[in-house]
Amino acid sequence: MSVEIKEKPVASPCISVCALDEYDICTGCYRSLQEIGDWSELSNMAKREVIFLASRRCKDKYGL
Repeated sequence: MSVEIKEKPVASPCISVCALDEYDICTGCYRSLQEIGDWSELSNMAKREVIFLASRRCKDKYGL
């Protein structure tokens, strides 16, 4: 008997500070415009990758 475990969807990193910089990166969540548009269609694995990339963008910008 096989039991399928349903994974919860990865939550959006949006913090409702929606403004794009000159590179089309959101100044609130650090996702690109393309990543924001694609979010609802991405797998959980792809969403985690986007969150990782957004976190790196934030760290690169602020040195955190």
